[in-house]
Amino acid sequence: MIALTIAGLTLREAFRRRVVWALLVLTVVLLVLSGWGFSKLIGLDTDLGTMTSGEARLVASVLLNLIMFGFSLIAAIGTAFLAGPTLSGEVESGQALAILARPVRRSSVLLGKWLGLLTFGCGYVALAGLAQLLVVRWAVGYWPPAPATGLLLLAAETVVLLTLALLLSSVVSPMASGIIAVGLFGATWVAGVVGGIGGALGNEGVERVGTVSRVILPTDGLWRGAMNAFQDPFALAQMGQGEAGFPFLADAPLTAAYLGWAAVWIAVVWGLTALSFQRRDI
Repeated sequence: MIALTIAGLTLREAFRRRVVWALLVLTVVLLVLSGWGFSKLIGLDTDLGTMTSGEARLVASVLLNLIMFGFSLIAAIGTAFLAGPTLSGEVESGQALAILARPVRRSSVLLGKWLGLLTFGCGYVALAGLAQLLVVRWAVGYWPPAPATGLLLLAAETVVLLTLALLLSSVVSPMASGIIAVGLFGATWVAGVVGGIGGALGNEGVERVGTVSRVILPTDGLWRGAMNAFQDPFALAQMGQGEAGFPFLADAPLTAAYLGWAAVWIAVVWGLTALSFQRRDI
């Protein structure tokens, strides 16, 4: 009960922060620009002739992954910079002492804040992602093969980064925790691209860079699963053998083992956060 109360208060406080309004503005701008761009695909003159509706849907499936990466980046930045002030910021300002002075367990407070931020981050991904899918459907008539799976994996990616940001905020300053979390998110994505290029070139050593990075931080692995759910299967055949090096196509869905590892990763990092928060001086 206490955790749910804290979750509600955390969610209410999140909506009061300026970063939320910045997220909304960026989302609206991205939706408008992408809608305008997708609407120009059908009938577009290219070196190969006028683009047909079928070709436009194929191109749209690839571009959709690019746009969805933009939404995942916005969600990553937003949740990371919300998580820092929510935990570390309240400790430094002394606000946490007012709550923890009462017979309230620190783990309940942490769980409540995590649930509140999780609701915000997953809700943003679901609403913004669904809006983008509807925009693409309206513009070119394309609808991905597994939209629900893709949105769930994007939400899981947000949960991973949020949990990491909370762990960092329990040991460093709010600003530093956000910067480090977003930096690791970007570094893991780059490592995944490098690993894909290594796989396309047949270099196992370089390919292993992406594999290891996706184990250490599952954000890129979950993102690749989401891409596979959003993309047109025919796009893989069109790209040929070099598709593994293309950063906005994924050749296979995620395995149950990897999804299980992502769940274990979240649980372990959350446990480390609880341990760190329990030992921190208030």
